[in-house]
Amino acid sequence: MDSQTVGILGGGQLGRMIVEAAQRLNINTVILEEGEQAPAKQINALNMHVNGSFKDPNAIRELAKKCDIMTIEIEHVDTDALKLIQKETGVKIYPDPDTIELIKDKYLQKKHLKRNEVAVTQSVAVENSISALETVGDEFGFPFMLKSRTMAYDGRGNFVVKDKTSIKEALDFLKDRPLYAEKWAPFTKEVAVMVVRSRDGNVYTYPTVETKHVNNICHTVYAPARVNDTIQKKAQLLAHNAVKSFSGAGIFGVEMFLLPNGELLVNEIAPRPHNSGHYTIDACVTSQFEAHIRAITGLPMPANFTSLSTPQTHAIMLNVLGAQEANGELQLCKRALETVNASVYLYGKSTRPGRKMGHINIVSQSIEECELQCCWNF
Repeated sequence: MDSQTVGILGGGQLGRMIVEAAQRLNINTVILEEGEQAPAKQINALNMHVNGSFKDPNAIRELAKKCDIMTIEIEHVDTDALKLIQKETGVKIYPDPDTIELIKDKYLQKKHLKRNEVAVTQSVAVENSISALETVGDEFGFPFMLKSRTMAYDGRGNFVVKDKTSIKEALDFLKDRPLYAEKWAPFTKEVAVMVVRSRDGNVYTYPTVETKHVNNICHTVYAPARVNDTIQKKAQLLAHNAVKSFSGAGIFGVEMFLLPNGELLVNEIAPRPHNSGHYTIDACVTSQFEAHIRAITGLPMPANFTSLSTPQTHAIMLNVLGAQEANGELQLCKRALETVNASVYLYGKSTRPGRKMGHINIVSQSIEECELQCCWNF
């Protein structure tokens, strides 16, 4: 197998796990990130770093000189620079810069999905003014979601507008950002599906999982989702159709709302590995990170490579978040290391409250067995 070099824009934990997957396949990686202590740089060869911002065209151009293929571990990159450098150098970029550009603006993402007949909640671009949000409230009713179109993750760009009295607080919270509003989706569960798109356009789906959020951060993932088979398959089909509508190769995370009537709406799509897919490292034939590498480098993708390891495999993933007390999260990791069928993944980050420091996977023959073995309280 010919060795290829993949350049990764971003050096966080997702980049770190992409590096691990690539190295097992004899694929070299180059990391573009500021500083030398970024999680991905810690495990990558020192001479394979580019020190700089993934929003800096000159730094991206330097990365392009060192690799055959460029990819991302975060969507908040300079897509205009990617398009220009792709044209200048001919370097392959996955997903396509046009796809990244569409997805990183969440309102444009929703408009694209709607045009392609993918079910989403109703949304509208809004001005940053009290009168504009009062008009949205009259049209959508209260509550509704106010969101930043760009640079939003882990709930940091979202605000629930409960009534007219909370409009000013919402604008203060999301000030100086481009905004859009979404009609409230009265969901009963949040589910997600990781989807892989090959370079020749074939699409493969992982199992449907259930996600639990605390303070707008993904806390726990149940794989497969605790829903009936019909809903599981419906979610996979919806995610498949959503990703099929975009161009370029790679892994995509598709988050969805399950409504009381059994219908599903796409909430958001990430054009990269996703928190809801970390369980795949231990529970599936191929992890989401290896699947991404296979997709962008053109390696074989057999029919079952996104399946659970066995039909009986079940898993629970827990995010390890920085504790309020210094290094308090390490006690959780220690308990996990003493737990049967648990695997601990730490990201090499300095700790601060609420920061994603790592994750824990527990794999067994049923969700109930996973819960019995869990080293944390639900």
